[in-house]
Formats: sequence, C-alpha cells, structure tokens
Amino acid sequence: MTFADLGLSPKVLSAVTDAGYTQPTPIQAGAIPHALLGKDILGIAQTGTGKTASFVLPMLTRLEKGRARARMPRTLILEPTRELAAQVEENFIRYGKNHKLNIALLIGGVSFDEQDKKLERGADVLIATPGRLLDHRERGKLLLNGVEILVIDEADRMLDMGFIPDIERICEMIPFTRQTLFFSATMPPEITKLTEKFLHAPVRVEVSKAASAATNIIQRLVKSGSKPWDKRETLRNLIKAEDAELKNAIIFCNRKVEVSELFRSLLKYDFDAGALHGDMDQRARMQMLANFRDGKLRYLVASDVAARGLDIPDVSHVFNYDVPIHAEDYVHRIGRTGRAGRSGKSFTIATKSDTKYIDAIERLIGNKIEWHDGDLSTVVASEGEDDAPRRGKGAPRRAGRKDDDRKDHDRREKGGERKPRERHARPSEDAAPATVREEQPDVAEVAVADIGERRVRKEAIRSENTERKSSDRNEQRAPERGDTRPQRDSNRPARQRHQEDNDSTVGFGDDMPAFMRIVAKV
Repeated sequence: MTFADLGLSPKVLSAVTDAGYTQPTPIQAGAIPHALLGKDILGIAQTGTGKTASFVLPMLTRLEKGRARARMPRTLILEPTRELAAQVEENFIRYGKNHKLNIALLIGGVSFDEQDKKLERGADVLIATPGRLLDHRERGKLLLNGVEILVIDEADRMLDMGFIPDIERICEMIPFTRQTLFFSATMPPEITKLTEKFLHAPVRVEVSKAASAATNIIQRLVKSGSKPWDKRETLRNLIKAEDAELKNAIIFCNRKVEVSELFRSLLKYDFDAGALHGDMDQRARMQMLANFRDGKLRYLVASDVAARGLDIPDVSHVFNYDVPIHAEDYVHRIGRTGRAGRSGKSFTIATKSDTKYIDAIERLIGNKIEWHDGDLSTVVASEGEDDAPRRGKGAPRRAGRKDDDRKDHDRREKGGERKPRERHARPSEDAAPATVREEQPDVAEVAVADIGERRVRKEAIRSENTERKSSDRNEQRAPERGDTRPQRDSNRPARQRHQEDNDSTVGFGDDMPAFMRIVAKV
C-alpha cells in the first residue's frame, strides 16, 4: 500500500513524496481513510510510528476547501507540552507547503501580541496548549464555534498533567457536530471512559498492544548504589562502555532539580551535554532541542517534558537515570530511540528502592527486562543500607559529612588520593602519651558522655549560685532612714551581679529596692 491508495489530495501527496516517504505506517494506513470520511477516531500505537502524520495529512486534504475567518479557527489541535505543539506546527509547514494556510501556535512563554495578530488574520490551523488557549478565550480574542476538527494528542499525558477539566471546558465551546480525533501510545481505563464524553461512535484503530515497547529497542536494567554519586558514576561508566555505538542520547530524570544536578556533573567530567526541563525559558528550551537535533550536543539531560511525542529521528540511546514512577512513562521515554524502524538501546539505572516500579513496568509491557551486569541481589550489602548508625538522642550532627564523602568519592574517581578525615577529641587529664595509640570510642558514646558531664557541671554551678544569693539576702542589712538607695556589694562586679539577679523585676535593674527584691524572690 502507498499513500496514493489512502485518498489524499495531489498537493498532499506531492509534499509527502518530497519528504521522502512512500509507504504509510500501520497507524497511518488505518486512520487516514476514516479521518477523510469525517469519522471520530481513537488511535493507539507505539511511539515513533507516525501518529502525527495520521491526523496532519487528512486535515490538510479537508482544509483545501474554504477559508478561516478572523478569530474563528477551522481546526484545533491540543497538545500537553510546548515542544509537542511546536513539533506539530513543523509538520503542518512541511506537509502543507503547497497550501496557503494560516497556522497559529498558542503556547506559553511567548508574547500574547504576536499570537493575537495571527488570530486576527484568521487561523486555518490552531495548535495550542490548553492553558494558553483558555487565556486567549477569556481575553475575548478567540471564538471556537467555527471549529470543524478537534484533535487531542497524547490523551493519557493530558490526564497525567491535569488538563482533563480544561479539555472538558474547551469541548463545551466547540460545536457538537465537530470531528474528534484521539491519539496516544497508551490508553489507561480512565482515558477510555473520557472518550465516551468526547467521541461519537468512534473508529478504534489499534495497530499494536497498548503500552507496548517497540521490538527493535534493546532494553536493559543496570544495578547501582542508592547514593547520587553512585548513580552518576554508573551512568558515566555506561556511556563510556557504549561509546563505540553511541551517536547521541537522551538521559531522563524524574525531577527538575536532578536534571540540573546531573547536567552540571556531566559538564564537570567533560561530557558534551545540555539540559531541558519545564522551568527553563521557552526560547532556551527550543534552542536546546534545536542544538540536539542538529548534532551540536551529544547528550540531552531532560525531564519527562521530552518524553512524549518529540520526533528526533536518529537517537541511538536512552538512559533512564531514574526509574519512572508511572510505568506508562517508561514506554514513552524509550520510544525516543528506535524510531521509524531504526534500532536503539535503552538502559535504566535501578536501585533497591526501585523494585516496585520495575515490577510495574514489566507488568505493563508484558515482558521481563534483562539485567545488564547482574541484578540487584549482587549489589554490595552496605549499598542498600545506611552507611552509618543512626544518631543517638542528643548526639551532635556531623556537618558536611555527606558532601565530604561525595568529594572523596569524586576524588577517587579522578585518580586522586583520599585525605584521611581528622578526628577531633577533647583531651582528658589522664591522656596517654602521643606515642601510644588507644582505641577510639564510638562517636555517639563520646558525645553522650560529654553532654552528661556538661549537664552535671551546669547543675553544680546553678546550685552554688542559688546558695550565694540566699546568703546575700540574709546578710543584707536594712538601709538607714532617709537613704533610699539599696546597699551594693562592692566586692562583686556589676556583670556578675546582673547574672546572679537575672530573675529581678523588669525595669529596676541594679537599683531595685531591697524589699521589692525579697517580694520578687518569693
């Protein structure tokens, strides 16, 4: 079967041929004929199988008739992330080069004014993220009652990111007679229930098992210690071992802060790396992706913002620095490699605390993932346990211990020599000569002993002060008639008197009358 057999227009076929494609993928062959007939579609396929073209090509064919009016787009495509939205825009520009269509992209991080100008000219194709779309709608710059085709891409990601309430609001603004297309690599039961609200008698096009990984991707699990520097060392060793076959790689982390930390660590060890996460400026994000696509960067450290739908055709490796918490994210992450029939490799670094997440992933994909060099049972026992005993109550916290260990570990990796950590102990009166080395007691026991000794010393000082103050009160004579000043003890300095009389009445200080001092004491 060729694209000419699907019923596409000559203009679209010409653009597809110029792009170098001759045969459609299974999802394209199954979805495009139904989309040209105006039917609702629920499409499920593995990532990297051409789902974007499954709705772009039939939409271009149908848009050849008619024009859009100001602020009233003819079609609407909803995407969960800015990068996916920008990528869909590139597909429309590539395959729609023979059409004179106005394309508007509404995403965050970009000026409202430029987007308003595109809406004023009339948008045949409107590509947007839900939040920015509703912002324009509330500002009165957008009307949705002219939408003929609605596309919800990466529907399960919309559910994860909490966009479902926004999508329900948007669907209420769109005519009931619209055509709706759902596409995703995974289809959990929650999304299936939602399709009943948005789709009308849909055609289900499922060319592979939902949430399955491509067979042309080699998947491996790699054991590691639980400490951050252990995982970073494991990653560096993997990269060096795969250097002969590694062209470029995406390294996924679960959190934005881990993206930044790993990015700085790779730069420190002279790896050509870049970073991508949701807190970055939009221009910086687009520039980082462009550099990675063009081969200016060999490694891209990213959060799950890069896991869904990004089409970077020739990624040779994917490294999961963190095991994804949601099993579906694993399918999307490793789907960044092995695209368009190419082969790829994925390595997932796992610790003992990741066992339940690995089990969930294997249940989802229906296969066991092989271990690269022995499973977690071969990890050194101390790696899975606390490196030091828990601190006893009252034991002092050793500041900087974690950072010192990390620095020593990195120094060993660079071939340096670890400096011995000095132990500072309080000398005792019966200390042995310097030439004799005695066995050092446990740090926690020494700390507790020191605290007990200090507590006893404080109690003795407090008792002595109490007796002295009681004696001073008994020996203090009454002032003579006419002399209202209290008698001072000239033998005690003023600072000591103030410390001993720290419970005197506020406001009088050292000049408080004797009779009020006695009342205050009582």
